[in-house]
Amino acid sequence: MVKPIIIAIGAIPAIFAILIMVPMVTMPDTPTSAINPNDTIKIEYTKHDLAIISFGVTEKIVSENTQILTIKNDGVIEYNVIIDDGSTQSHLTSTISNQNMEKISALIKETGFMSIPDQSFPILDDVTEYTKSTIKVTLNGKTSQIFWPEQDATDKLIPPIITMVESELEQIINQITE
Repeated sequence: MVKPIIIAIGAIPAIFAILIMVPMVTMPDTPTSAINPNDTIKIEYTKHDLAIISFGVTEKIVSENTQILTIKNDGVIEYNVIIDDGSTQSHLTSTISNQNMEKISALIKETGFMSIPDQSFPILDDVTEYTKSTIKVTLNGKTSQIFWPEQDATDKLIPPIITMVESELEQIINQITE
């Protein structure tokens, strides 16, 4: 039979783990403790809707729609949409609140986004249409650029950090296009 003292000693690490985990799970926002007012950040998010056109033996990848979101350090946002080889274009300019700017900056700094290694995400053979995204972040002069397709177009797992940042940028796009 196990002695109660051994159970109590074994429960202490579990209790500490729960005490550390609960605030992290219940916190709705990304912590902004890493925010430094002297940081300079520029984010460029590009999203291409691509289609593969087959000419029998050869194939060509064409962009049907391109969306470009640029967020500058001062909070100025530029959003461009290019449709059908540049025949239709739209351009929006807006600003982002300091709170949203701090949130996206903290997300990039706190999650280790800048240290994600370059990866290759091969496209599945049977996919003819897919979305390919790019995020280029310049933080204090250091640049990190990541390319990835939508999850349905590849066998490899897209890291959750990338999808979190993408989700935040998509929310910004939805706010300025409404």
